[in-house]
Amino acid sequence: MKGLVWVILLLQAVTLTHADTHANQHVLGGDATKDKNGDTFHAEIAAQAGKQAAREPGADLVDAALVELRKLHQPLQHRSRKHQGVMNTILHFALMALPNLRLSAPTPESSAATAPNPKLLHATKLLEESARQNNSDAHYILAEMNFYGNYTHPRNFSAAFDHYHQLALLNGNSSAMYMLGLMYSTGIGGAVQSDQARALLYYTFAANNGHTRAEMAVANRHYFGIGTPKNCDVAVKYYKRVADKAIAWYRSGPPGGRSWISEAYRIADESGGAYGEGASAASAGENANKASVTSDAHASIEDIIEYLDLMSQKGDFKASFNLGRIYYEGQRGLDKNFVLARRYFLEIAQKYWKKNRPAEASKAGLDSLDKTAGRAAGYIGRMYLRGEGTEQNFDRAKFWFERGAKLSDAQSQYGLGLIFLNGYGVKSNPAQAIELFQGAAMQDYSYAQVQLGKLYLDHGSNEDVATGIHYFELAARWGNLEAYYHLAEANNIGVTHERSCRGAVQYYKNVGERAEPLLSSWTEANLAYESGDAELAFLEYLGLAEQGYEKAQNNIAYLLDPAKSRLPLGRYLAQRPKPPLLDDPKLALVSWTRSSYQGNIDALVKMGDYYLYGIGTEPDVDKAVQCYTGASEFHQSAQALYNLGWMHEHGIGLNQDYHLAKRYYDAALATNEEAYLPVSLSLLKLRAKSAWNTLTHGKVNSIQDEPTPKKEWSLADWINNFIQDDGGPYYDDGYDDLYEDETMAGGDPLDFDDGVMESVAILGLAAALVFLIMYRQQRQQAARRQQEEEARRQQQQQRRQAAAAAGLNQPQQQQGNGFFPQPGEPGFMQWGVGGVGH
Repeated sequence: MKGLVWVILLLQAVTLTHADTHANQHVLGGDATKDKNGDTFHAEIAAQAGKQAAREPGADLVDAALVELRKLHQPLQHRSRKHQGVMNTILHFALMALPNLRLSAPTPESSAATAPNPKLLHATKLLEESARQNNSDAHYILAEMNFYGNYTHPRNFSAAFDHYHQLALLNGNSSAMYMLGLMYSTGIGGAVQSDQARALLYYTFAANNGHTRAEMAVANRHYFGIGTPKNCDVAVKYYKRVADKAIAWYRSGPPGGRSWISEAYRIADESGGAYGEGASAASAGENANKASVTSDAHASIEDIIEYLDLMSQKGDFKASFNLGRIYYEGQRGLDKNFVLARRYFLEIAQKYWKKNRPAEASKAGLDSLDKTAGRAAGYIGRMYLRGEGTEQNFDRAKFWFERGAKLSDAQSQYGLGLIFLNGYGVKSNPAQAIELFQGAAMQDYSYAQVQLGKLYLDHGSNEDVATGIHYFELAARWGNLEAYYHLAEANNIGVTHERSCRGAVQYYKNVGERAEPLLSSWTEANLAYESGDAELAFLEYLGLAEQGYEKAQNNIAYLLDPAKSRLPLGRYLAQRPKPPLLDDPKLALVSWTRSSYQGNIDALVKMGDYYLYGIGTEPDVDKAVQCYTGASEFHQSAQALYNLGWMHEHGIGLNQDYHLAKRYYDAALATNEEAYLPVSLSLLKLRAKSAWNTLTHGKVNSIQDEPTPKKEWSLADWINNFIQDDGGPYYDDGYDDLYEDETMAGGDPLDFDDGVMESVAILGLAAALVFLIMYRQQRQQAARRQQEEEARRQQQQQRRQAAAAAGLNQPQQQQGNGFFPQPGEPGFMQWGVGGVGH
């Protein structure tokens, strides 16, 4: 028993240490005086004050406070994103399930950990004193500290709102007005009541002052009709402003444009989607990860690098190239390392080019080295051209590009084309540049396609413009930023076709959202989430969601989602109560809704759940049915199909119909094979209920066998069916036994495969069919004549009876009675005994 107690105490200590470590990581990266757009706050004040950075009252106090705050700055770090195994998951839940040993007052150590830092208190007093003198910097820094909790300052959204509001009144600061719009839009922290009209007003004021994020927010609201009627023209106006800034920033970089690591992602996708692995549309059906056990689909980037490095040391040149590309391009959680990338690329080049002569490709192990060496040369030339990891050197870049171009490397052809087009270290030669661009474009290299598109646009003729647009469309398939921008311009102006406002908005929006380093805070948000500060991550994602990022909207909803799992296990294991900031189901529903408007299927299903159970709104079964129906179209969501089946089974929101419920359950299983267990259990219960309903003659439509479609047989089908089904068994069973010899005396071997017998049989059956049809027609005509004669005799009989009753003696008429007397008429008896004419 004592051993168990010691184990619990040890695990408890580990848990507390881990929690205290994350509690100290509370600061946004960079200087607190920096604006989120990347422009300093002082620069904005200077621009509004007539481009003169005058010292305001209290500026010395702000400088002294910043000195103290920089001592508290602790930048967040990326954590390893290794795939969690079974043992790690069990240990995680075990730590969560440990009892909390703090039965009374906090320990002195914990009290010291939560006590205000003296340096922070001193800096705050200095800033408050400066703010009382209406210093703009002081108001802004205090607002950011109270809103984001910078430097471990306690969050106070009411105080943050007051400072933002005062700053907006002082000089109309656009950053302050943008934050006021965000707070009015979301009602964050209860500082103000949510008011979409005021939010749009403040966003518009900030956007008209050139605030990029506010421009994104205004465009997003006008495009989707948030707090205002939909207006595509206004949306495209503001999105174009953002796209113009983004493309200018992109082109201001080294030759070929700026490059960066995309940080935008959905938190839910890390665990398989909003409903988990296999249950969400993001990880089920066509989107399911069907990789084998031995693949690296579930491996972390650290494991992949370790494996590739081992293979590279063994002489695998492909592993060396992949390592170089990983370090050159980087990815979320892994910064670029040009030095290591260049080292791996040079290793491949040295294997191929020995003493400036290419190695013989026929040697063992070098059968595909030429292609890999060409690609490595392209990357080395690119690094020299752009000055990445080394000094910029156009001559060295040209040397490596020429090597790669001889091996038909697309990147080398493109880089060499840039050198000749712009005259980097050589005389400009547009004709040779175009030839090189065409060679790279034929290999579907998007950057070369964009260059060709721009060159065709410069010619100006209608045919050249159409060709240029075609090249942009090809490059857009690879997500090229410049291609998106030119297509947006073409759709906005209507170059080759009628103007498309919707198309222009989509392309402009993509341009703005892809320029992440310019106008987004994805890096700060991701770092905060990975470090365990969910509240700070939520606040960062909130601003991105207001700008229209679908992934950020999805992240906000996922962090606020109170119904991540219907099982009570998580609630039982969780010791910490949910922070009040993350307890906002109404905002969660709003975020799910906005995410679904941008095509997220799981978000649409979540909307249905919220309306069905009344989470964040009043229960509305009809809206839930609409959400599930929309998500189930084209069999996109097995979860939505299952929910519709459940609603038909229980008669909630839909007619109770066991047959339709079974069809939806079957469709859910057909969409996602991993739904086998829940669908099988539901079908078992449904069949039992349907059988009882049938026995008791219930009013619910029971499960019925699906009608089998009847096939319409053609003449050829009938003949083939007759030969195969009727004649086949007879001849197959007896013919081979009776006539084992396939030849006849004095003749050639029998050959029934030439089609003659089949043609004769078809003609004979066709003739028989024609005869039967003609015979049937004759029989029908004879029967018809007999009926007419019978009707005529009855009419004459009736007339005679009527004449006899009237006492009239009418002459008999033979007209219409044929050549011989009819039975019952005078003369019939004499005719019958041959007395006619005697």
